[in-house]
Amino acid sequence: MAKKNGISIALIMPRSELYQRRRGFRRSLRYAPLTLTTLAALTPDFHQASIRIVDEGAEEADYSRLNADLVGITCITGTCTRAYRIADLLRARHIPVVMGGPHPTLMPEEAKTHADSVVIGLANRSWPALLEDFTRSALKPYYSDPKASVENMPVPRRDLLKRTRYISTKTVQATYGCPHTCEFCVVGITRPYYIHRPVEDVVREVESLGSRMVFFLDPSPTENRNYIKSLYRALIPLKIRWMGLATTRIDEDPELFDLLVRSGCVGLLIGFESVSQKSLARMGKEFAEVRKYGAFIKKLHENGIAIQGCFALGTDFDGPSIFEETLEFVIENAMDLPRYTVITPFPRTPLFDRLNGEGRILTEDWSKYNCQNVVFRPRNMEPEELQRGLEYIWRESYRPGNVARRILGSRTRVLYSVIANLGYVRYSKDLPRYR
Repeated sequence: MAKKNGISIALIMPRSELYQRRRGFRRSLRYAPLTLTTLAALTPDFHQASIRIVDEGAEEADYSRLNADLVGITCITGTCTRAYRIADLLRARHIPVVMGGPHPTLMPEEAKTHADSVVIGLANRSWPALLEDFTRSALKPYYSDPKASVENMPVPRRDLLKRTRYISTKTVQATYGCPHTCEFCVVGITRPYYIHRPVEDVVREVESLGSRMVFFLDPSPTENRNYIKSLYRALIPLKIRWMGLATTRIDEDPELFDLLVRSGCVGLLIGFESVSQKSLARMGKEFAEVRKYGAFIKKLHENGIAIQGCFALGTDFDGPSIFEETLEFVIENAMDLPRYTVITPFPRTPLFDRLNGEGRILTEDWSKYNCQNVVFRPRNMEPEELQRGLEYIWRESYRPGNVARRILGSRTRVLYSVIANLGYVRYSKDLPRYR
């Protein structure tokens, strides 16, 4: 029986075998996620709730001893198998479980078999409504908010985090969703809208952090140019430094690029995805032009911006030569922090539907859908050849000599680059053991 007030809530983010605390992504590569801290902040005060956050990437947890009136679990496809195990264990102890996040949004009926209720999409309005129903013992099987809104967002409850387990807890998000429909991406399905918070709200939150360094977690922040220009202009007087995400399209608009630099940008994660133009077209990223990559990277470095470049390997146009071609590109262009994945056909994406229709899906063991395991049959190589190639390019990119060549070639944010590269050196060595 739910309590009318004073309820205890546990919010859980399960780990992947690749990204747990003692392996893979260590503290030097972990920024505090926003999902659980935002849910905590969205919990209405009148519930007088005591809230515990468990981020398994940062801490261990004994669920046989966890006590709560309600548990919320968020998961992606690669962590849903563990999320289901945790949920089943807790429900066996008669603790109600709510699930949400990208995978339950993609597969709500599947998630419901392990949960008392499933939240589909953004929970900004669904979570308070769910809690109200819970206190009345009237929990619905599904909650969704087709008219998602990110106005008047509360400040995330960063005070609930174990701060020493992250390189930073100063994370912020301004935009949600993405207007592009890349074949492999789940963002356009789980969040079929492109919305943004009022600029003044974002600025107010940044100011409240009291930090000279801020990390923006927006997956696609620069596609509404009027909005992002307004945000960058508003950040200039704050005199902060920030890191975030962007696409190569920021180089199409000189004013946008100038504002990006002046607003304090010192690092960007950019999805270059491939050094093959045909592969980019297959993905749905025709706007990216490989021939312009080198000049773009040089321009970023000249303006003091370090780059985490992401590459997805294994498209229908990739053969065995793609690994050497990508490695050569990364080293020649002094990529500060390269990161590699294998193309992964997440459920309900156009890529999954196409490959499934062609009989090329090898497994639906979701725990393998972590972007580091080959779960489909490539067109131009064997699955194990793609797997070995992925491990090869990780290993070669983070050999000491190649790390030194990249850092000395870039000479951008050298201390940050050294720390982050050391984290990936460990990751690249562990990958074959934990995939």
